[in-house]
Amino acid sequence: MPNKFQLLAELPYVEDSSVRFDAIADQPWSVFIDSGRPASTCGRYDILATAPHTTLITRGALTEVHSPADTALSPHDPFDLLRRELGPNVDPIEGIPFCGGALGYFSYDLGRRLEHLPQIARDDEQLPEMAVGIYDCALVVDHELRRCWLVGDTRRGLDTARWQRMIEFWSSLPVARARVPFIVRSDVRVDLDRPAYGRLFDQVMRYIHEGDCYQVNLARRFSAEVDGDLWSAYMRLRKINPAPYASYINYPFARVLSASPERFLRVESGSVETKPIKGTRPRSVDPLMDVELARELQGNPKDRAENLMIVDLLRNDLGKSCAIGSVSVPSLFALESFATVHHLVSTVTGTLAKEKDALHVLSSCFPGGSITGAPKLRAMEIIEQLEPHRRGVYCGSIGYVGFDGSMDTNIAIRTLVHTGGVMRFWAGGGIVADSDKDAEYQETNDKAAAMLELLGRAEMGSVGS
Repeated sequence: MPNKFQLLAELPYVEDSSVRFDAIADQPWSVFIDSGRPASTCGRYDILATAPHTTLITRGALTEVHSPADTALSPHDPFDLLRRELGPNVDPIEGIPFCGGALGYFSYDLGRRLEHLPQIARDDEQLPEMAVGIYDCALVVDHELRRCWLVGDTRRGLDTARWQRMIEFWSSLPVARARVPFIVRSDVRVDLDRPAYGRLFDQVMRYIHEGDCYQVNLARRFSAEVDGDLWSAYMRLRKINPAPYASYINYPFARVLSASPERFLRVESGSVETKPIKGTRPRSVDPLMDVELARELQGNPKDRAENLMIVDLLRNDLGKSCAIGSVSVPSLFALESFATVHHLVSTVTGTLAKEKDALHVLSSCFPGGSITGAPKLRAMEIIEQLEPHRRGVYCGSIGYVGFDGSMDTNIAIRTLVHTGGVMRFWAGGGIVADSDKDAEYQETNDKAAAMLELLGRAEMGSVGS
């Protein structure tokens, strides 16, 4: 049951939450945490929210905290500022994962606030390192139980009149509005063509053989000039590549379209979980070939070793915030299949230490080891040296941190970011000592397939360098 601060109303269930989100998709700071239903059955919950009470935007050494009362700039740790704005934990509402709280992204480059990194890669997007809203009202959909709730928190001024308006708004299905078509106006450009990627691959291998590191995630950036309605683009993306940790966020400064298959961190009732992905094969339209590709992935020594390296890294990261002796690996090298690829996925769990909270877990594990390499800091230094552009949202994390202390976040892969008429996305893979240059290059193509299809460039031969 809700406590005295919480409001809860059950509303009619709708199988496809995008129908409801269409009504708020054009509003600044509107957020859709998307399970991929009904096209995929991998995910379970959707969260829809708009009009945050407070926003936190971190750029470099300063975080702008904007609330109805005032706007303040702070040099303090962004995670501490977010903890302050969330306030003391409230009791969870049984069966509902999110009862209000923070929704947004933590970019890969927020890691610069946690580690001292060189400043080499270009920053074309100029995006905030963190952009998070505090939402006192949200729609939560449970597709397994086929139920839907409006949740609210009254501690920030949510009154009876607004609550009733929200119930009425979300109870009625919106009429789909006419939208300007999404148009791609240029060829897709990539910052690392095959020869350039090959040169960086060779450099990574030298670092590995010299003992600097034993895995580095090397990524390529794709971009194209686009126009038209970006919500329509996301609607197409979620059909091409439905994913359990997907999201769409309409920021005043950017749009983020994520079709991520990877959970980064979940904290629920003191239990902590991370599910790193390492190991990829493309899907095949031939069922027998598809099964063979999956079988080969699961048994491949190189992919299993690559996955195990990251599992060990994450066991160490979780140990910083979890009770001693509680970190374990209940699942190793499991196969998970998505629209365009098969993945090798492991699960690492732990129990939150008494003096720690979800934001301690996030900061101690950030950014995720599956998209850096190992050891993490040296891999990040090498990434900064070799990749031409900063990653921004890519390989950061998108999700929620609730007023009740719960958290669920993705690794922001298969993620497109739109700013200034340009859509950008990245695709990368972990390089280890026995990696093959051509196979690693092809893996980036396989991972980029859904985004390239969205942009009308499914064949890599049509991509300009």
